[in-house]
Amino acid sequence: MDKQGERPVPRLPALAVLLACTSLVVPVTTGAQELDPPRSATNNTNSEPLPTSANTLPSRASAASSAYGVVTGSAPAGGADPSANSETLATGSIPAPAPLDPPYEEDLSLSYEENLDVGADAIEPGEAPLPPGDPTGIRLGTFMLRPSVSNTVNRETIRNGDTKTQRDYLSTAIRGTLTSDWSRHELTVNGEGTFERDIGGRDDIEPEGRVDANLRLDLADETMANISAGYSFEREDNNDPNAIGGASVQSGVHQFDGGLTLERNAGLIHGLAGVGVSREIYSDAELQDGSSLDLSDRNRTTVDGRLRLGYELSPALVPFVEVAGGRSFYDDRYDSAGYERSSWRYAGRTGVEFDLSEKLRGELTAGYTRADYDDARLEDLGGVTFDGRTVWSPQRGTDVELALRTTLQDATAPGASGWTEYDATAVVTHQLRHRLVGRLTGGATLRDFPEGENETTWLAGAGLAWSINPYLDLTGDLEYERTLRSGDDTDTWRAGMGLTLRR
Repeated sequence: MDKQGERPVPRLPALAVLLACTSLVVPVTTGAQELDPPRSATNNTNSEPLPTSANTLPSRASAASSAYGVVTGSAPAGGADPSANSETLATGSIPAPAPLDPPYEEDLSLSYEENLDVGADAIEPGEAPLPPGDPTGIRLGTFMLRPSVSNTVNRETIRNGDTKTQRDYLSTAIRGTLTSDWSRHELTVNGEGTFERDIGGRDDIEPEGRVDANLRLDLADETMANISAGYSFEREDNNDPNAIGGASVQSGVHQFDGGLTLERNAGLIHGLAGVGVSREIYSDAELQDGSSLDLSDRNRTTVDGRLRLGYELSPALVPFVEVAGGRSFYDDRYDSAGYERSSWRYAGRTGVEFDLSEKLRGELTAGYTRADYDDARLEDLGGVTFDGRTVWSPQRGTDVELALRTTLQDATAPGASGWTEYDATAVVTHQLRHRLVGRLTGGATLRDFPEGENETTWLAGAGLAWSINPYLDLTGDLEYERTLRSGDDTDTWRAGMGLTLRR
């Protein structure tokens, strides 16, 4: 109260409020008749910017400045000429705002098309998680190693005419796969070794195994090279036509393989060129009397090449034609019987590649192959060929695999050139329960001799694998094999049970 008893007038606060209201109203109302109606929230696809005039709505930067009490009509945006402010207030027109510094550099008059959810960051190859249900694997730098060891107790029963033989044996199998996870290229190494020892009988160990490696090089767009190498060892089977009759231990066969292929896709045309080398070495066979038989005259080397040309009817279907040729030459020009068994080999095939994602994929071919021997006394060998491999998954948890192969085999008997061998194998795997997997196998081998005395072997088997935990399986297998030849049929039963440890 003043001296006259009247209420004092708050002059300074009232003046401040009046100036603030004036700063908010002047930039929009000075010289403006009507604001543009706001755009509908559902009709924002028009990419044409709104006119930059007095009718333009204030930008986000202007609204933010006004909220903090900054007079937008008196401060230039983005470094505009300060002398233009008085003219702007006098004429009532607002110039187009200059580009702003981040984070206000976007133009809100345009439709906002950026995806607000960019998703999770890509996983680096080295950090890729293992597939669900497969926790096995040992990381070695940029490689993943998956080893396994299995031990089984087996019984084998062989019946040949009126003769029946049985044996019980322990089998140990060591397997492993080493795979790279590089961003480009890929190296895969597979290995397997099996050792058998009779129970209560001889102490000899019968080993066999293989190891192979493949390096894929991504050279350029649609161009790829594959370099492969391998080694395998196996004992010649007693039922093989070249087996030594009456031998206590058949010859061991060492095989070395190497190859190089180059693939190139030019539009719808697919091309492939490849060369391969194979070397076979035979060890001595042990006879019943304790002596050994030298089989080094069977050592040979084969060099071959092939060219393939395909046409892409669709990404899932590529028919092709292929030609191949090579030379098989023995270390010894003449074998122990005095025959020259080196030969030239030719082949022509036609087939199709197919890839229907995970349901069906593979390759099937049919053609003709021929071997011309250097020795005129040996009949040239030839026959129709069927080759390929397919994988079919009719439903989740079920896989069907089919493999076909045709090869020309050289004989060792005097006067015999060899035979054409056809192999067919089918494997059906089905997940019966969460931890129980069943397997059915079937196969057939036909040996077609030029003399007309063919030999056929049939194979059927079944097996179960129960996963005790992610690293240990209990397995059981049963197999039946029947060999049909002129006047000499052989039936073989095999049964086994064991454990498989994985890591």
